[in-house]
Amino acid sequence: MHNSSPHLEDVQSTKAKHPLAIDRVGIKDFHIPLVVRDLAHEKQHSIAKVDMSVDLPADFKGTHMSRFIEALEEWRENAEEKLDYASLKALLEQVRSKLNAQKAFISFDFPYFITKSAPVSEAKAPVSYQCRFTGEWDKTWEKPIFLIEIEVPVTTVCPCSKAISAYGAHGQRTYIKMQIKLSKFSWIEEFIHIAEKAGSAPIYAVLKRPDEKFVTEQAYENAYFVEDVVRNVAYNLDNHEHVEWYKVIVESHESIHGHNAFAVIEKK
Repeated sequence: MHNSSPHLEDVQSTKAKHPLAIDRVGIKDFHIPLVVRDLAHEKQHSIAKVDMSVDLPADFKGTHMSRFIEALEEWRENAEEKLDYASLKALLEQVRSKLNAQKAFISFDFPYFITKSAPVSEAKAPVSYQCRFTGEWDKTWEKPIFLIEIEVPVTTVCPCSKAISAYGAHGQRTYIKMQIKLSKFSWIEEFIHIAEKAGSAPIYAVLKRPDEKFVTEQAYENAYFVEDVVRNVAYNLDNHEHVEWYKVIVESHESIHGHNAFAVIEKK
């Protein structure tokens, strides 16, 4: 076996056949263990799907994909790191530096769990909420742009069905998706609470018969159209001191119609 290491050509740094700048190039769907900040327990362990990318100047044929993983692992090796604005800012800086880029983009998509007690029996079980934490930074900007996205399932009951029916009213599973730009750190739980209060009733992981009665009656007494729900959420986000911008998308999976209903409000 030949012991000397041959020179390995850096093909990525050679000239591109068609010298066009690329807005974003990188890796998608890389799964890692993740620690996130938790209001009840300080930190929570989850699993994240990570997307990472940078811009690429017209002169270069390709980017160095392995450097994304190296930057991510160096960041993860710091045992004190939890996913928050400060740590994501540090990771964006590291990616930009390692790949000699002007722009860096990173997103973490992960389930976030809150242990909830049933309303009557107080039986406890975790409920999962899908979250996405995104950071983007161009070195010409003074600071990065951070977005948090949260999807919250709730129960809704149709006010029209309630008004015209002799017996009961039809309900649906409704999904509230919030995209939020924050000026300061805020807990994920704050926005989950806003979303759950906006629906007819929250979702629980475990319900005994007394709980089921309670939730069914609660939903019936708080019948909301999809329009009501999106307005309820937007109103409370407007009044949150740390929210600079938001987009709320509410979609109801209809139980008696052959379509879903949706509504959107975006802060201008």
